[in-house]
Amino acid sequence: MQYLKIITTHWLLALVSFTFVFVTNSNAYAEQQHYSLTRINKNITVDGVMDEAHWQDATYIALQYQDEPNEKGVPPVKTDAYIYEDGTHLYVAFVAYDPDPSQIRAALRDRDTLWQDDSVGLIIDTFNDERSGYEFYVNPLGAQGDIRMTDTDGWQQDLSWNAIWDSAGQITEQGYVVEMRIPFKALRFAQNKQQLTWGFSVMRNYQRDVLYQLSSTGYDRDIKCSLCQFDKLVGFENIAASNNLQLTPTLTALRNDSKTQLPGDWHNGDVDTELGMDLRWGISKDMVLNATINPDFSQVETDSLALDVNTTYSIYYAEKRPFFLDGASYFKSSLFELLYTRTIAQPTLGAKLTGKTGSHSYALMLADDDNSNILLPSNQGSGFANLNQTTKAAAGRYQYDIGQQGTIGVSTTHRESDDYHNSVLSLDGSYWFNQSDTLSYQLAHADSANSALLMENYGLAANQSGQAYALKLTRDKRDYKLFADYENIGEDYRSDLGYQAKVDYEKVGLGGGQTWYRDEADLITSWSYEADWHKSWAQSGELLQQQYQGFLSFKGQKQSLLEVGLVHRYENYNSQFYNQNIGFVFAAIKPTKDLRLSSYIEYAKRIDYSNEQLGDAIDTQTQAVWDINDHWQVDVTHNYSQLDNPQGERVFTANLVDFRLYYKFNMRSMLKLILQFEDIDRNEAAYYFQVSQINKDYGSQLVYSYKINAQTLFYLGYSDKGYQDDSLRSLEREQRTFFTKLSYAWQL
Repeated sequence: MQYLKIITTHWLLALVSFTFVFVTNSNAYAEQQHYSLTRINKNITVDGVMDEAHWQDATYIALQYQDEPNEKGVPPVKTDAYIYEDGTHLYVAFVAYDPDPSQIRAALRDRDTLWQDDSVGLIIDTFNDERSGYEFYVNPLGAQGDIRMTDTDGWQQDLSWNAIWDSAGQITEQGYVVEMRIPFKALRFAQNKQQLTWGFSVMRNYQRDVLYQLSSTGYDRDIKCSLCQFDKLVGFENIAASNNLQLTPTLTALRNDSKTQLPGDWHNGDVDTELGMDLRWGISKDMVLNATINPDFSQVETDSLALDVNTTYSIYYAEKRPFFLDGASYFKSSLFELLYTRTIAQPTLGAKLTGKTGSHSYALMLADDDNSNILLPSNQGSGFANLNQTTKAAAGRYQYDIGQQGTIGVSTTHRESDDYHNSVLSLDGSYWFNQSDTLSYQLAHADSANSALLMENYGLAANQSGQAYALKLTRDKRDYKLFADYENIGEDYRSDLGYQAKVDYEKVGLGGGQTWYRDEADLITSWSYEADWHKSWAQSGELLQQQYQGFLSFKGQKQSLLEVGLVHRYENYNSQFYNQNIGFVFAAIKPTKDLRLSSYIEYAKRIDYSNEQLGDAIDTQTQAVWDINDHWQVDVTHNYSQLDNPQGERVFTANLVDFRLYYKFNMRSMLKLILQFEDIDRNEAAYYFQVSQINKDYGSQLVYSYKINAQTLFYLGYSDKGYQDDSLRSLEREQRTFFTKLSYAWQL
């Protein structure tokens, strides 16, 4: 074991040394163009028509490059963009020509669901720091998508970010036209500068048998960062200060009904009415204060279910709640997730300050939580525990930008109650040796004092203290990539406001891959392979796992993707070692412009964690998404899993169906039906302990929504859930909820 660690350490040092040989500077970037942004003190009617005469005076930008599938290729269609500002808003228009408008792929969409459509977009780096930016996309019918992104270690996107802005689109005989109006108060940018320079790119997704990505920037795939290749937009003289105030009062009313026994009668609950208030104050152009009082943190959309049979680790669910989403990127560190806000389940008060001044970024959040959940990890599994008490939570981060794309940051989180606390302090950063090679690092220290409940129910010591370290070295080139990583997570390390599902291990890994690009007209437009090796030990030195993995990937016509892979895993579970071999195939295709199909199939020799033996497993996931027309969409996903023991007996068979039906009356109004059903059939004779043969869970939700923007909206809905086990003769509903929500964003 020690020999392997030494070899890996030497490999890391060798790769670091190798990168220094090829250090280059920013002068090697493709020559950037500078555009002067026009100031026109006139508004527009955002209708996708572009009939205002002053559009002719706006800054004109041609989308002259094809970035996908060919690098710096010739665009198959013409696209023109126009941009201007009036001191308070940024105005953007696109004229997207199409030789056959009947093939345009678009439908009425909810926010952030347009990614399979034809679309146009604007990406802006408002601080011109080549590290982060905003993305705004619109489909030909006006549906919106917005993203907060970072580019400090490759392009990373946060689709949960939402801004308040206007858009519209119209399909014409020549293609389609899109207009956007983005208020400056929705953005953050440098303070106290009369003239600003922003990095920017305008782009178009042209969805045909292959996905064409067109832009004003010809990207060099040998350069890892994309923002550093953006053209520059110069102007914004004396734009209006963003000392803006947004108040969003919220009214929610719901009634929860339940049954005291099954089968049985419903017991109707009382109507619970709650008033809440969210505040967003743009103190300056680069600093925002958020506060909330008695917030509505209900999950209006049901989480997508995942089969949790035969797994030892908790399932991760993404954050969807508005208060936590605004400015969330300011809290992110390099390699550890120190703030996972889904652990703050029921806050009563919250406040958050986020901003950036020059090279300095900062973030601070405070919140009370009446329903506190923490993740208790080990190197064999993890699960959530409820503290059954109110806690106070705090999180903070400071980050300093170094050089072209490098960063260094300090993060801290703290959670406490009368007899409990958990504190984490961390240092992290990234360093760019050149345009392709980066090093990311993070170290953290955690200190915990556990409550009597945690000590009695989970066997924890009164006090715990532990450290965590991680390094990752990557090289990303046009045709190949390499990586090496190292993690060391202490046995008593716990990040109670974060998400660290596994502790008490040390892990090293190496990997890489290569890609071959072909012509856009070929049956296969590109193909690649990837392979990696990982090995991990417990802190005691005992081997936990060694894994080899490799797969081939092919992209082709009809936007098809085929991946075929093999995994060999040697795993220690409860001091018993198991050799697992896994083969998998993933395929996806768009046979028509309105239908998307995908399927994943896996056959494996896998551990049966319940019975601690090696079994034969088959797992599949199949999805079909059909845009019936501009208004109707159906999305069906089916998961299947089966496991047989060494004697050939079936241990369990599991099915999970997620059915979603959407009807869009128009761009603002939608009716949504969600049905979820899980059925796990266990063979009682194949278990060494008592289990229920029948394990069925059911949930449904019917919601009408009317959204003017991300904050001004109305919901009216119904949801229920039920189950069946061996004690019930049929599936029985046990809970139902009637709910409504109304919120309005007042922008002062």
